[in-house]
Amino acid sequence: MNPQEQINKAIGAHGMWKVRLKDAISTGKSDANPNMVKADNNCEFGKWLYGSIAPELRNTPTYEIIVQYHAEFHKEAGRILQLALEGKKEDADNGMKASSAFASISSSLTSTMIEWKRSLM
Repeated sequence: MNPQEQINKAIGAHGMWKVRLKDAISTGKSDANPNMVKADNNCEFGKWLYGSIAPELRNTPTYEIIVQYHAEFHKEAGRILQLALEGKKEDADNGMKASSAFASISSSLTSTMIEWKRSLM
């Protein structure tokens, strides 16, 4: 898979976390483990980012920014999932609001991945 395809796939997969988190908040259940979610190297994108990514991509300034945002994204997603599974629905809902750290990090990660993809074309 070329880098642009990998980035597109990552954008979609990370967007799906919003759906999964909202579902966990509403049901109090999830197949995901918060500690596994908090680790940024368990998802397919994280495995690519830390493993099979081409050295010329790893050596770009954007790579380090993506790594940081990606780690922050997973940390927040895991935190929100933990709240949902503990039945702290209001706190978990607040973690998903447009003004939340999760929303800000998610937006920054997505926009930076889009910019990175464009720079590779």
